Amino acid sequence: MAPDSVPKSAPAVTVLAPPRMRGLVLIFGFLSAMAPLSVDIYLPALPMLQTAFAADQAKTLLTLSAFLIGFGVGQLFLGPLSDRFGRKRPLIAGLVLYLVASVACALAPSISAVIFWRFIQALGGCAVPVMIQAMVRDLYDRNEGARILSLNMLVMGAAPIAAPLIGGQVLLWLDWRAIFWVLAFYGVLALIGAAVLPETLSLERRNQAHPVAMLLGYLDLFRSRRYVGYIACGTFYYGCLFAFIAGSPFVFIEHFGVPPQYYGFLFGVNIVGMMAASFINARIVLTQGSDRLLRIGCAIGAAGSLLLIVTGPFGIGGIAGITIPVFIVLSLMSIIGANSISGALAIFPHRAGSAAAMAGALQFGMGALTGAAVGWFADGTPGPMSVLIFASAFLALLCNLVLVGKPR
Repeated sequence: MAPDSVPKSAPAVTVLAPPRMRGLVLIFGFLSAMAPLSVDIYLPALPMLQTAFAADQAKTLLTLSAFLIGFGVGQLFLGPLSDRFGRKRPLIAGLVLYLVASVACALAPSISAVIFWRFIQALGGCAVPVMIQAMVRDLYDRNEGARILSLNMLVMGAAPIAAPLIGGQVLLWLDWRAIFWVLAFYGVLALIGAAVLPETLSLERRNQAHPVAMLLGYLDLFRSRRYVGYIACGTFYYGCLFAFIAGSPFVFIEHFGVPPQYYGFLFGVNIVGMMAASFINARIVLTQGSDRLLRIGCAIGAAGSLLLIVTGPFGIGGIAGITIPVFIVLSLMSIIGANSISGALAIFPHRAGSAAAMAGALQFGMGALTGAAVGWFADGTPGPMSVLIFASAFLALLCNLVLVGKPR
């Protein structure tokens, strides 16, 4: 079988009745809010965290990078385990670890302790995207899967909008530690939601290979040029998001003087764009095809980043010169994310857990790298953030053109 082909013996697709499907999408969306909530809710607190521990900006941003690294690395191990032991048990175990680490973050005595427990928190939380994407692959074919993932992003879109707003309001009355108590409470609710999900991987479809052999099997994924193209496209475009996440609190709050409680509005407008794009993608992907929409999304996003590289570093247009092109770039995140991962999983439907884990690990690894790079090159201006967003968007388009090739 050629690596780029979809196996003829792909697992049978289960079609759920509409009420049941809607219920799953709501639960999937609530659980998928974990990553954006865990990152975005404490963005307004970054300057406060820096002051509380007398740390520099680069070390403060390590609390973000540590989470992203843990979220990526953990997926590499959970993906193969989910292909062997099913989806539900690893999900429950991960959420328990997330809850414990959230409490530890709230009680941390130093910036180093926060960095460590953020890493552990991410190791638990990373079970969510791997298991949900694999569950979608277990239940739906490629285009329908892209539609479900788009609906999932639409449902979870409230989290990145609400998170910085909640964080900013919490900081009006309490300190940064309260942010992690909020995350601990969310972890309890997530455990309840996960408990009612069904197991979607039947015993006869589980991979019985040794876990070490399954880890080495990641090398087989890279034999497929199109798989590499899909995950590289999504990975580089995620760099745009994480460059903005790492840079925007300092750009808006410190450079432009925006109060922390209002920062969430500037952040949330981009999530509204993502939700609108998710809705459009869900409505037209079955007729237009996920490959075509992926190509269009990459092209428009690259154009938006080109505008940003003109306005951002040179201060053209003030806050509007940042927010308008960033809105264009980040709004396309949901289209590129849903269609790139559905394309990658369609190539290896029999190893959906591993294929999703590799994609997630690379995406969050890119997030950690770009987040750290914002700290390394910080100069008090929007320049470093703008340059990294521009580079990420154009590399995503290049991977789409060269590796994914002609839309199918």
